Amino acid sequence: MSIDPATTAVVLIEYQNDFTSEGGVLHGAVQDVMGKTDMMANTQRVVGAARKAGVTVMHAPITFSAGYNELSAHPYGILKGVVDGNAFVKGSWGAAIVDDLTPAEGDIVVEGKRGLDTFASTNLDFILRSKGITTIALGGFLTNCCVESTMRTGYENGYEVITLSDCVAATSVDEHENALNYDFPMFSKPMTSGEFIDQLGS
Repeated sequence: MSIDPATTAVVLIEYQNDFTSEGGVLHGAVQDVMGKTDMMANTQRVVGAARKAGVTVMHAPITFSAGYNELSAHPYGILKGVVDGNAFVKGSWGAAIVDDLTPAEGDIVVEGKRGLDTFASTNLDFILRSKGITTIALGGFLTNCCVESTMRTGYENGYEVITLSDCVAATSVDEHENALNYDFPMFSKPMTSGEFIDQLGS
């Protein structure tokens, strides 16, 4: 397939210091898989090629007010870990998008992400439809959580979904590979960053 830049968006999910950077609250949990996939370098290449080709680049950070008033009084599962670690607090270094992927002029920062699925609490769908975008390429954290949740909803909403298999990371290699091997092919077209870049140029 060749990818039409005019109708494609790269959606970067939670490339924030608490995940990406030494000293981030959740960095220790994901750094092994990040190293295995070399996701930061691959994502930077994808973003550079996307901007050059005229693909829309979108950033989808998750943030909470101090005290996590947006969440239930008794969070559980993955969001309990966020609260317990005091991660992604609005205005903090940990919640900031990593310097290597600072939004550039013309990029779009999706606002309102408070949960796992990027579509659920944000204006993502509105922006995509208003811009005539029909294909989304996803990278970010976690492979089997926010990326997978966003992939599934994108598929259900009629988008052509590409998952960038070497631009994602999870808290363990097993979880990461299970999602890539069994879940991603059901709801997306998995491809490497190199394959995506090649198809942008075709």
